Amino acid sequence: MALKLSLKPGEKFVLNGAVVQNGDRRGVLLLQNKASVLREKDIMQPEDVTTPASRIYFPVMMMYLDESSAPKMYDEFVLRLSEFMGAISNPAILAECVGVSKHVLSREYYKALMGARKLVEYEEQRLGHAPRLQTGGDAD
Repeated sequence: MALKLSLKPGEKFVLNGAVVQNGDRRGVLLLQNKASVLREKDIMQPEDVTTPASRIYFPVMMMYLDESSAPKMYDEFVLRLSEFMGAISNPAILAECVGVSKHVLSREYYKALMGARKLVEYEEQRLGHAPRLQTGGDAD
């Protein structure tokens, strides 16, 4: 099944490690096989990794974008997830943490990334920070 990306003018995304930018008009991209695709709004820059949840999101993002980095990033992910889970008492968020961990162990990095995104959003709500990751539509 193809992945359909509807792109805004000038929108950037990462495709298998390459940064690609759409032209000056709306566009649609159909990917016919498996590829690592991440929209600009879902990309966290290293300088934005300043909170416990962002320290979970970032290594998962790196594993998704470059699976060869997974062994190196996995240890960081486990450490940060353990720290986060030790400080949280919300059962729904703890369940989300377990889900993220299961997806990482299954090498389902995109699913893990979407779960980690929920952790970042939860943290932002609790701390009252402006969102680090934009919210909005996903790939069609």
